[in-house]
Amino acid sequence: MLQLLRSNRDIRIVFFAQIVSYLGDWFTFVAISAAVYDYTNSKFLVSLVMVCESIPAFLLSPVGGPVADRFDRRKVLVIVSSAQAIAALGFLLISRETVWMGFVSLSLVAGLAAFVNPAVGASVPNLARNEDELQKASQLFGSTWGIMMTVGASLGGVFAALLGRRAAYIADVITFIIAAILFSMVKTRMQQHDTSSSQRVHPIADMREAVHVAREDRVIGSLMMSKTVWAIGAGLVSQLAVLSTDVFGTGDAGIGAMVAARGVGSAVAPIIAIRMTRGDLSKILFLCGAGTMVFGPLYIGAAWIPWFVPALLLITLASIGSGSQWVASTYGLQIRTPDHIRGRVIAGDFALVTLILGATSALAGVVANHLGVQWTITAFAGVSLFCALAYSAIIYPISKELKTQYPPI
Repeated sequence: MLQLLRSNRDIRIVFFAQIVSYLGDWFTFVAISAAVYDYTNSKFLVSLVMVCESIPAFLLSPVGGPVADRFDRRKVLVIVSSAQAIAALGFLLISRETVWMGFVSLSLVAGLAAFVNPAVGASVPNLARNEDELQKASQLFGSTWGIMMTVGASLGGVFAALLGRRAAYIADVITFIIAAILFSMVKTRMQQHDTSSSQRVHPIADMREAVHVAREDRVIGSLMMSKTVWAIGAGLVSQLAVLSTDVFGTGDAGIGAMVAARGVGSAVAPIIAIRMTRGDLSKILFLCGAGTMVFGPLYIGAAWIPWFVPALLLITLASIGSGSQWVASTYGLQIRTPDHIRGRVIAGDFALVTLILGATSALAGVVANHLGVQWTITAFAGVSLFCALAYSAIIYPISKELKTQYPPI
Protein backbone atom coordinates (compact mmCIF):
# COMPACT_ATOMS: atom_id res chain seq x y z
CA MET A 1 0.00 0.00 0.00
CA LEU A 2 2.91 2.37 0.66
CA GLN A 3 4.15 1.70 -2.87
CA LEU A 4 0.69 2.61 -4.19
CA LEU A 5 0.77 5.93 -2.32
CA ARG A 6 4.24 6.68 -3.67
CA SER A 7 3.47 5.80 -7.28
CA ASN A 8 -0.13 6.97 -7.74
CA ARG A 9 -0.34 10.71 -7.11
CA ASP A 10 -4.10 11.12 -7.27
CA ILE A 11 -4.89 8.18 -5.01
CA ARG A 12 -2.39 9.68 -2.58
CA ILE A 13 -4.18 13.05 -2.68
CA VAL A 14 -7.65 11.57 -2.20
CA PHE A 15 -6.32 9.37 0.61
CA PHE A 16 -4.90 12.34 2.54
CA ALA A 17 -8.07 14.34 1.92
CA GLN A 18 -10.05 11.53 3.56
CA ILE A 19 -7.51 11.28 6.37
CA VAL A 20 -7.80 14.91 7.46
CA SER A 21 -11.58 14.96 7.05
CA TYR A 22 -12.06 11.84 9.19
CA LEU A 23 -9.68 13.22 11.80
CA GLY A 24 -11.92 16.22 12.37
CA ASP A 25 -15.06 14.06 12.32
CA TRP A 26 -13.85 11.89 15.18
CA PHE A 27 -12.61 14.87 17.19
CA THR A 28 -16.13 16.22 16.95
CA PHE A 29 -17.90 12.91 17.60
CA VAL A 30 -16.09 12.38 20.90
CA ALA A 31 -16.55 16.00 21.99
CA ILE A 32 -20.27 16.13 21.13
CA SER A 33 -21.06 12.72 22.66
CA ALA A 34 -19.40 13.78 25.90
CA ALA A 35 -21.01 17.24 25.83
CA VAL A 36 -24.52 15.88 25.29
CA TYR A 37 -24.24 13.40 28.15
CA ASP A 38 -22.61 16.01 30.36
CA TYR A 39 -25.27 18.65 29.67
CA THR A 40 -28.36 16.41 29.63
CA ASN A 41 -27.51 13.13 31.41
CA SER A 42 -29.77 11.42 28.84
CA LYS A 43 -28.85 8.08 27.28
CA PHE A 44 -31.46 8.67 24.59
CA LEU A 45 -29.98 12.02 23.55
CA VAL A 46 -26.52 10.45 23.39
CA SER A 47 -27.92 7.87 20.98
CA LEU A 48 -29.26 10.75 18.86
CA VAL A 49 -25.66 11.77 18.12
CA MET A 50 -25.35 8.66 15.95
CA VAL A 51 -28.87 9.15 14.61
CA CYS A 52 -27.86 12.62 13.42
CA GLU A 53 -24.93 11.03 11.59
CA SER A 54 -27.19 8.44 9.96
CA ILE A 55 -30.65 9.71 9.01
CA PRO A 56 -29.55 12.86 7.10
CA ALA A 57 -27.18 10.72 5.04
CA PHE A 58 -30.07 8.39 4.24
CA LEU A 59 -32.33 11.26 3.21
CA LEU A 60 -29.76 12.82 0.87
CA SER A 61 -28.28 9.62 -0.61
CA PRO A 62 -30.93 9.54 -3.37
CA VAL A 63 -29.47 12.86 -4.48
CA GLY A 64 -25.80 12.17 -3.67
CA GLY A 65 -25.64 9.00 -5.77
CA PRO A 66 -27.02 10.50 -9.00
CA VAL A 67 -24.87 13.62 -8.54
CA ALA A 68 -21.77 11.38 -8.32
CA ASP A 69 -22.78 9.71 -11.61
CA ARG A 70 -23.96 12.76 -13.56
CA PHE A 71 -21.49 15.49 -12.57
CA ASP A 72 -17.73 15.91 -12.31
CA ARG A 73 -16.87 14.00 -9.13
CA ARG A 74 -13.82 16.15 -8.38
CA LYS A 75 -15.88 19.36 -8.44
CA VAL A 76 -18.56 17.73 -6.31
CA LEU A 77 -15.99 16.79 -3.66
CA VAL A 78 -14.49 20.30 -3.58
CA ILE A 79 -17.87 22.03 -3.25
CA VAL A 80 -19.26 19.62 -0.67
CA SER A 81 -16.14 19.68 1.54
CA SER A 82 -16.30 23.49 1.53
CA ALA A 83 -19.95 23.36 2.52
CA GLN A 84 -19.12 20.95 5.35
CA ALA A 85 -16.60 23.47 6.73
CA ILE A 86 -19.33 26.11 6.86
CA ALA A 87 -21.80 23.70 8.50
CA ALA A 88 -19.22 22.72 11.12
CA LEU A 89 -19.03 26.32 12.33
CA GLY A 90 -22.35 25.64 14.08
CA PHE A 91 -20.55 23.42 16.61
CA LEU A 92 -19.03 26.56 18.12
CA LEU A 93 -22.50 27.63 19.30
CA ILE A 94 -23.04 24.57 21.52
CA SER A 95 -23.64 25.25 25.22
CA ARG A 96 -25.79 23.81 28.00
CA GLU A 97 -28.68 25.93 26.74
CA THR A 98 -28.06 25.30 23.03
CA VAL A 99 -27.29 21.59 22.85
CA TRP A 100 -29.69 21.40 19.92
CA MET A 101 -27.16 23.31 17.77
CA GLY A 102 -24.87 20.32 17.98
CA PHE A 103 -27.54 18.07 16.53
CA VAL A 104 -28.36 20.58 13.76
CA SER A 105 -24.73 21.06 12.71
CA LEU A 106 -23.97 17.35 12.90
CA SER A 107 -26.99 16.61 10.72
CA LEU A 108 -25.83 19.12 8.10
CA VAL A 109 -22.30 17.72 8.00
CA ALA A 110 -23.59 14.13 7.82
CA GLY A 111 -26.11 15.01 5.12
CA LEU A 112 -23.37 16.49 2.96
CA ALA A 113 -21.33 13.31 3.49
CA ALA A 114 -23.99 11.57 1.41
CA PHE A 115 -22.36 13.29 -1.59
CA VAL A 116 -18.78 12.52 -0.55
CA ASN A 117 -19.04 8.75 0.03
CA PRO A 118 -20.50 7.75 -3.37
CA ALA A 119 -18.22 10.19 -5.22
CA VAL A 120 -15.07 8.79 -3.61
CA GLY A 121 -16.24 5.17 -3.68
CA ALA A 122 -17.21 5.31 -7.35
CA SER A 123 -13.95 7.07 -8.27
CA VAL A 124 -11.50 4.57 -6.78
CA PRO A 125 -11.70 2.04 -9.68
CA ASN A 126 -10.95 4.91 -12.10
CA LEU A 127 -8.00 6.27 -10.11
CA ALA A 128 -6.46 2.77 -9.90
CA ARG A 129 -4.45 1.90 -13.00
CA ASN A 130 -4.86 -1.87 -12.82
CA GLU A 131 -6.50 -4.66 -10.79
CA ASP A 132 -3.57 -4.90 -8.38
CA GLU A 133 -3.85 -1.18 -7.61
CA LEU A 134 -7.61 -1.53 -7.13
CA GLN A 135 -7.08 -4.27 -4.54
CA LYS A 136 -4.50 -2.18 -2.71
CA ALA A 137 -6.65 0.96 -2.96
CA SER A 138 -9.63 -0.93 -1.54
CA GLN A 139 -7.49 -1.98 1.44
CA LEU A 140 -6.16 1.54 1.81
CA PHE A 141 -9.49 3.38 1.69
CA GLY A 142 -11.19 0.68 3.72
CA SER A 143 -8.58 1.12 6.44
CA THR A 144 -8.73 4.91 6.37
CA TRP A 145 -12.00 5.17 8.28
CA GLY A 146 -10.81 2.75 10.95
CA ILE A 147 -7.35 4.27 11.25
CA MET A 148 -8.76 7.73 11.70
CA MET A 149 -11.40 6.45 14.11
CA THR A 150 -8.52 5.13 16.20
CA VAL A 151 -6.29 8.17 15.88
CA GLY A 152 -9.07 10.74 15.81
CA ALA A 153 -11.03 9.31 18.73
CA SER A 154 -7.92 8.75 20.85
CA LEU A 155 -6.53 12.20 20.15
CA GLY A 156 -10.01 13.71 20.26
CA GLY A 157 -10.61 12.53 23.81
CA VAL A 158 -7.25 13.85 24.98
CA PHE A 159 -7.57 17.00 22.85
CA ALA A 160 -10.98 17.83 24.33
CA ALA A 161 -9.79 17.07 27.85
CA LEU A 162 -6.68 19.30 27.54
CA LEU A 163 -7.78 22.13 25.24
CA GLY A 164 -11.54 22.00 25.57
CA ARG A 165 -14.32 20.86 23.27
CA ARG A 166 -14.40 24.19 21.43
CA ALA A 167 -10.87 23.54 20.15
CA ALA A 168 -12.03 20.17 18.79
CA TYR A 169 -14.84 21.89 16.87
CA ILE A 170 -12.43 24.43 15.35
CA ALA A 171 -10.13 21.59 14.28
CA ASP A 172 -13.06 19.98 12.45
CA VAL A 173 -13.71 23.15 10.44
CA ILE A 174 -10.05 23.36 9.42
CA THR A 175 -9.93 19.72 8.28
CA PHE A 176 -12.83 20.23 5.86
CA ILE A 177 -11.05 23.24 4.33
CA ILE A 178 -7.86 21.21 3.85
CA ALA A 179 -9.87 18.35 2.29
CA ALA A 180 -11.46 20.72 -0.24
CA ILE A 181 -8.03 22.05 -1.26
CA LEU A 182 -6.65 18.52 -1.69
CA PHE A 183 -9.62 17.31 -3.77
CA SER A 184 -9.12 20.31 -6.09
CA MET A 185 -5.60 19.03 -6.88
CA VAL A 186 -6.73 15.70 -8.41
CA LYS A 187 -5.82 15.53 -12.13
CA THR A 188 -7.09 12.08 -13.21
CA ARG A 189 -10.68 11.93 -14.44
CA MET A 190 -12.74 10.44 -11.63
CA GLN A 191 -15.26 8.81 -13.99
CA GLN A 192 -15.07 7.05 -17.32
CA HIS A 193 -18.20 8.49 -18.89
CA ASP A 194 -18.71 12.02 -20.19
CA THR A 195 -20.54 14.37 -17.79
CA SER A 196 -20.47 17.51 -19.96
CA SER A 197 -24.05 16.94 -21.14
CA SER A 198 -25.42 15.48 -17.91
CA GLN A 199 -29.17 15.53 -17.50
CA ARG A 200 -30.93 16.93 -14.49
CA VAL A 201 -30.93 14.78 -11.38
CA HIS A 202 -34.19 12.94 -10.71
CA PRO A 203 -33.60 11.32 -7.29
CA ILE A 204 -36.51 8.87 -7.29
CA ALA A 205 -36.08 7.75 -10.90
CA ASP A 206 -32.30 7.60 -10.60
CA MET A 207 -32.36 5.49 -7.44
CA ARG A 208 -35.09 3.29 -8.92
CA GLU A 209 -32.56 2.38 -11.62
CA ALA A 210 -30.09 1.34 -8.93
CA VAL A 211 -32.77 -0.78 -7.23
CA HIS A 212 -33.52 -2.40 -10.60
CA VAL A 213 -29.85 -3.33 -11.00
CA ALA A 214 -29.83 -4.86 -7.51
CA ARG A 215 -32.93 -6.91 -8.29
CA GLU A 216 -31.62 -8.12 -11.63
CA ASP A 217 -28.18 -9.03 -10.28
CA ARG A 218 -28.48 -11.17 -7.14
CA VAL A 219 -24.82 -10.66 -6.33
CA ILE A 220 -25.18 -6.87 -6.24
CA GLY A 221 -28.40 -7.22 -4.25
CA SER A 222 -26.72 -9.49 -1.70
CA LEU A 223 -23.74 -7.17 -1.36
CA MET A 224 -26.05 -4.19 -0.80
CA MET A 225 -27.88 -6.04 1.98
CA SER A 226 -24.72 -6.98 3.87
CA LYS A 227 -24.21 -3.68 5.70
CA THR A 228 -27.94 -3.39 6.34
CA VAL A 229 -28.00 -6.75 8.11
CA TRP A 230 -25.13 -5.59 10.33
CA ALA A 231 -26.89 -2.28 11.06
CA ILE A 232 -29.95 -4.05 12.49
CA GLY A 233 -27.97 -4.84 15.63
CA ALA A 234 -25.35 -2.11 15.38
CA GLY A 235 -27.47 0.47 17.21
CA LEU A 236 -25.71 -0.82 20.33
CA VAL A 237 -22.62 1.14 19.25
CA SER A 238 -24.47 4.37 20.07
CA GLN A 239 -24.25 3.41 23.76
CA LEU A 240 -20.45 3.18 23.98
CA ALA A 241 -20.25 6.62 25.59
CA VAL A 242 -22.78 5.50 28.22
CA LEU A 243 -21.01 2.14 28.75
CA SER A 244 -17.70 3.91 29.24
CA THR A 245 -19.13 6.47 31.67
CA ASP A 246 -21.69 4.45 33.68
CA VAL A 247 -20.05 1.02 33.84
CA PHE A 248 -16.33 1.81 33.72
CA GLY A 249 -16.41 5.33 35.18
CA THR A 250 -14.25 7.02 32.54
CA GLY A 251 -14.60 10.52 31.09
CA ASP A 252 -13.93 11.97 27.63
CA ALA A 253 -10.64 10.08 27.33
CA GLY A 254 -12.36 6.77 28.11
CA ILE A 255 -15.04 7.42 25.49
CA GLY A 256 -12.28 8.19 23.01
CA ALA A 257 -10.53 4.94 23.91
CA MET A 258 -13.67 2.88 23.25
CA VAL A 259 -14.26 4.56 19.90
CA ALA A 260 -10.56 4.10 19.12
CA ALA A 261 -10.87 0.37 19.86
CA ARG A 262 -13.52 0.19 17.15
CA GLY A 263 -11.12 2.02 14.88
CA VAL A 264 -8.26 -0.43 15.43
CA GLY A 265 -10.49 -3.31 14.38
CA SER A 266 -11.87 -1.39 11.42
CA ALA A 267 -8.34 -0.50 10.31
CA VAL A 268 -7.09 -4.09 10.42
CA ALA A 269 -10.24 -5.53 8.79
CA PRO A 270 -9.62 -4.32 5.19
CA ILE A 271 -6.21 -5.98 5.08
CA ILE A 272 -7.79 -9.26 6.15
CA ALA A 273 -10.79 -8.89 3.86
CA ILE A 274 -8.93 -8.09 0.64
CA ARG A 275 -6.23 -10.72 1.20
CA MET A 276 -8.85 -13.37 1.92
CA THR A 277 -10.99 -12.58 -1.12
CA ARG A 278 -8.64 -11.30 -3.86
CA GLY A 279 -11.53 -10.33 -6.11
CA ASP A 280 -13.33 -13.69 -5.69
CA LEU A 281 -17.00 -12.75 -5.33
CA SER A 282 -17.94 -16.08 -3.75
CA LYS A 283 -15.39 -15.47 -0.97
CA ILE A 284 -16.54 -11.88 -0.66
CA LEU A 285 -20.12 -12.99 -0.02
CA PHE A 286 -18.98 -15.61 2.49
CA LEU A 287 -17.01 -12.98 4.41
CA CYS A 288 -20.00 -10.62 4.42
CA GLY A 289 -21.92 -13.20 6.45
CA ALA A 290 -19.10 -14.53 8.61
CA GLY A 291 -17.84 -11.10 9.59
CA THR A 292 -21.24 -10.03 10.90
CA MET A 293 -21.65 -13.23 12.95
CA VAL A 294 -18.80 -12.43 15.35
CA PHE A 295 -19.96 -8.86 16.00
CA GLY A 296 -22.77 -9.57 18.48
CA PRO A 297 -21.21 -12.19 20.79
CA LEU A 298 -18.05 -10.12 21.25
CA TYR A 299 -20.03 -7.02 22.22
CA ILE A 300 -21.92 -9.04 24.82
CA GLY A 301 -18.57 -9.91 26.33
CA ALA A 302 -17.49 -6.24 26.26
CA ALA A 303 -20.68 -5.18 28.05
CA TRP A 304 -20.32 -7.60 30.97
CA ILE A 305 -16.59 -8.04 31.49
CA PRO A 306 -15.60 -6.08 34.62
CA TRP A 307 -12.28 -4.75 33.30
CA PHE A 308 -11.87 -1.80 30.93
CA VAL A 309 -8.83 -2.94 28.91
CA PRO A 310 -10.21 -6.44 28.08
CA ALA A 311 -13.47 -4.72 27.07
CA LEU A 312 -11.47 -2.61 24.62
CA LEU A 313 -9.92 -5.78 23.19
CA LEU A 314 -13.33 -7.39 22.65
CA ILE A 315 -14.62 -4.25 20.93
CA THR A 316 -11.56 -4.33 18.68
CA LEU A 317 -12.20 -7.96 17.70
CA ALA A 318 -15.89 -7.25 17.06
CA SER A 319 -14.90 -4.40 14.76
CA ILE A 320 -12.54 -6.65 12.81
CA GLY A 321 -15.57 -8.82 12.02
CA SER A 322 -17.97 -6.02 11.13
CA GLY A 323 -15.25 -4.07 9.33
CA SER A 324 -14.38 -7.08 7.18
CA GLN A 325 -17.94 -7.41 5.92
CA TRP A 326 -18.13 -3.64 5.32
CA VAL A 327 -14.98 -3.52 3.19
CA ALA A 328 -15.75 -6.80 1.42
CA SER A 329 -19.23 -5.64 0.40
CA THR A 330 -17.92 -2.28 -0.88
CA TYR A 331 -15.08 -3.97 -2.77
CA GLY A 332 -17.55 -6.40 -4.31
CA LEU A 333 -19.79 -3.55 -5.47
CA GLN A 334 -16.81 -1.75 -7.03
CA ILE A 335 -15.92 -4.91 -8.96
CA ARG A 336 -19.43 -5.91 -10.01
CA THR A 337 -21.14 -2.58 -10.77
CA PRO A 338 -20.68 -0.67 -14.08
CA ASP A 339 -19.14 2.81 -13.73
CA HIS A 340 -22.12 4.75 -15.13
CA ILE A 341 -24.35 3.61 -12.25
CA ARG A 342 -21.74 2.81 -9.59
CA GLY A 343 -22.33 6.06 -7.69
CA ARG A 344 -26.04 5.36 -7.36
CA VAL A 345 -25.52 1.77 -6.25
CA ILE A 346 -22.96 2.81 -3.63
CA ALA A 347 -25.28 5.61 -2.51
CA GLY A 348 -28.18 3.16 -2.24
CA ASP A 349 -26.00 0.84 -0.20
CA PHE A 350 -25.05 3.76 2.07
CA ALA A 351 -28.67 4.93 2.34
CA LEU A 352 -29.92 1.53 3.51
CA VAL A 353 -27.30 1.12 6.20
CA THR A 354 -27.65 4.68 7.51
CA LEU A 355 -31.44 4.39 7.71
CA ILE A 356 -31.33 1.17 9.71
CA LEU A 357 -28.40 2.33 11.83
CA GLY A 358 -30.16 5.57 12.67
CA ALA A 359 -33.37 3.77 13.65
CA THR A 360 -31.64 1.13 15.77
CA SER A 361 -29.43 3.76 17.45
CA ALA A 362 -32.49 5.73 18.54
CA LEU A 363 -34.18 2.52 19.70
CA ALA A 364 -31.07 1.57 21.68
CA GLY A 365 -31.26 4.88 23.52
CA VAL A 366 -34.90 4.30 24.46
CA VAL A 367 -34.25 0.72 25.59
CA ALA A 368 -31.17 1.75 27.59
CA ASN A 369 -33.22 4.24 29.60
CA HIS A 370 -35.42 1.33 30.75
CA LEU A 371 -33.12 -1.72 30.84
CA GLY A 372 -29.70 -0.15 31.37
CA VAL A 373 -26.81 -0.09 28.96
CA GLN A 374 -25.52 -3.65 29.55
CA TRP A 375 -28.82 -5.41 28.92
CA THR A 376 -29.47 -3.17 25.93
CA ILE A 377 -26.18 -4.16 24.31
CA THR A 378 -26.94 -7.82 25.05
CA ALA A 379 -30.38 -7.63 23.41
CA PHE A 380 -29.15 -5.87 20.28
CA ALA A 381 -26.15 -8.19 19.98
CA GLY A 382 -28.48 -11.20 20.09
CA VAL A 383 -30.60 -9.76 17.29
CA SER A 384 -27.42 -9.08 15.30
CA LEU A 385 -26.32 -12.71 15.55
CA PHE A 386 -29.72 -14.03 14.47
CA CYS A 387 -29.81 -11.73 11.41
CA ALA A 388 -26.26 -12.68 10.45
CA LEU A 389 -27.14 -16.38 10.52
CA ALA A 390 -30.25 -15.79 8.40
CA TYR A 391 -28.30 -13.69 5.88
CA SER A 392 -25.57 -16.33 5.58
CA ALA A 393 -28.17 -19.01 4.87
CA ILE A 394 -29.74 -16.85 2.14
CA ILE A 395 -26.50 -15.99 0.33
CA TYR A 396 -25.01 -19.51 0.53
CA PRO A 397 -26.55 -20.76 -2.75
CA ILE A 398 -25.53 -17.54 -4.51
CA SER A 399 -21.95 -17.93 -3.31
CA LYS A 400 -21.97 -21.59 -4.36
CA GLU A 401 -23.26 -20.67 -7.81
CA LEU A 402 -20.47 -18.09 -8.22
CA LYS A 403 -17.91 -20.81 -7.47
CA THR A 404 -19.18 -22.92 -10.33
CA GLN A 405 -19.26 -19.91 -12.72
CA TYR A 406 -15.80 -18.64 -11.78
CA PRO A 407 -13.80 -21.61 -10.44
CA PRO A 408 -10.43 -20.87 -8.84
CA ILE A 409 -7.50 -20.87 -11.26
